[in-house]
Amino acid sequence: MDKRYDIAIIGSGIAGMSAALNAKIRKKDFIFFGSKDMSSKLVKAHKINNYPGFFDRSGSEIKDELQKHMDYMDIKITEDNVLNIYSMGDYFIIMSKQGLYEATSVIIATGVNFGKSLKGEKEFLGRGVGYCATCDAALYKDKIVTIISYSKEENEANFLASIASKVYYIPMYKEYVDVDKSIEIVNDIPVEIKGNDFVNELILKKSKIKTDGIFILRESSDPEQLVPGLEIENNHIKVNRLMETNIRGCFAARDIVGAPYQYVKAAGEGNIAALSAVSYIDNLRRSKSIK
Repeated sequence: MDKRYDIAIIGSGIAGMSAALNAKIRKKDFIFFGSKDMSSKLVKAHKINNYPGFFDRSGSEIKDELQKHMDYMDIKITEDNVLNIYSMGDYFIIMSKQGLYEATSVIIATGVNFGKSLKGEKEFLGRGVGYCATCDAALYKDKIVTIISYSKEENEANFLASIASKVYYIPMYKEYVDVDKSIEIVNDIPVEIKGNDFVNELILKKSKIKTDGIFILRESSDPEQLVPGLEIENNHIKVNRLMETNIRGCFAARDIVGAPYQYVKAAGEGNIAALSAVSYIDNLRRSKSIK
């Protein structure tokens, strides 16, 4: 960590892009986490007609227009997966797959995780259950590991296969699965994680797997696990009209704060979250200079 950003924006959908544009306009130093593809949900959209000025366009076409805007504003996306965010009082520590970052404020602009936690998932978190296979792979050298993947992140499975003695891969998506030949693909539905002090078994609808560890790969993180202490309401992050959460300096926008799950709403919320973060940073600096 060689610097502290003004704002860390988590999520590269329309809300995150809207937040990044406004942070840039307000001349704040920010880091923008996400994917070069921006949003898989957007790219897959067939037609969008409720976004002003972009009628009868496919999600892919709108994505291309957004990319032009990002390029014009010289905004870059940092392709790194954020795992945890910790409030340290007047700044945040962001833990990712690739390292640690610091920021004075955070804007969470991720999608919503519609899937419920598996039975036993939270109980065994840190005791055999994890969310980043490449981060914790060394802990499973010559052990049996199971990956439950809700998104096409097959590289994590391939990397783990070079370390673990056995890897089971359970794809929860419909696309073609292309993993290393040593990996056993299991087409079944996970039901429950079992163990004593640590995980030792995964119960599926039609079978059971003896395993030393389980990695669950989802497109969106559970907000309670992403930011400890965050107030949740009906499985969404609770915010006010300024997109403020209950944690000072932490803001949220997009599907993660609630329905309707529409792009036009996400763009507006990203704008508000950025302006609120800018105001928070300016007020914080002003108060420190007065003291």
